[in-house]
Amino acid sequence: MEELSCGWRLYIRPDRISLSSKIKISKIRLFTLATTTLLHTMCDVLPTTRPQWQKAINDLPSSPAKIPAFFFAHGQPMLVWPKAIAPSAGRFAEVYKTAGPDGELAQFLQDFGKALVEKYSPRAVVVFSAHWESSGRETLVTDYGEENPLLMDYYGFPPDLYQVKFKSKGDSGVAQEVVAALKEAGISARTTSISESRGMDGRNFRGPGLDHGVFVPFKHMFGDEMDIPVVQVSIDGSLNPAKEWALGKAVESLRHVSIFSSFPIETRYLPYLPFYFVDLDKFLSCPVV
Repeated sequence: MEELSCGWRLYIRPDRISLSSKIKISKIRLFTLATTTLLHTMCDVLPTTRPQWQKAINDLPSSPAKIPAFFFAHGQPMLVWPKAIAPSAGRFAEVYKTAGPDGELAQFLQDFGKALVEKYSPRAVVVFSAHWESSGRETLVTDYGEENPLLMDYYGFPPDLYQVKFKSKGDSGVAQEVVAALKEAGISARTTSISESRGMDGRNFRGPGLDHGVFVPFKHMFGDEMDIPVVQVSIDGSLNPAKEWALGKAVESLRHVSIFSSFPIETRYLPYLPFYFVDLDKFLSCPVV
């Protein structure tokens, strides 16, 4: 157990967590980024129905000293799968019922996004996706101008999935604020423009853009067109615990200036789960929101 500065407690079993084949976690420090976020009290019962999670969302504090940061599942491209080509039979059709655009996760994201805007009126959203890693030498911050392009970083899907639309804008001022906050925390950072490639998408095209870990959930959270500026930040591919801690410090400073930080992490095939769980053996009852 680790005591948080806000007075709440975070329960983690470090010996039961496996982040990836790259690293084995023996201490909880890799997850101390979560201690810089505003955490809701641990739930005794997982809110799996819409009335239950709507109550949990409504119970979030409306006027905290720091705007919250949240971890949540980003789902998968199926969340924006066109209904015109929806599977009608088989296992895929069953998955589509919960993971598709009318499923529980989609419903949660819609309720979640609406509540965030109404409660906190953020002047910008800074997002850290599970699908953009940069080298340990430098963190990249998008500065895409009037319209953020989309990077369709998935492959093997029907052509319709590469025609998904989500319109949002960047903000150079916010991007510079993020870079300054990162540098203040000891992280080397710079902006990246629309003319610079950030990776390869599912069409083998190298280019800039928000990846599906951003535009898929945001399309449900904020609609087809989003008025609030969006700035994406790459995550450190080295998974260095000290750098994760420093990133948490940077995020904390942004929360003081009405910038909402979101972490759509890589959680899949749990389509009805609206939250991300750090203690895997208790993830059905102890969400971090």
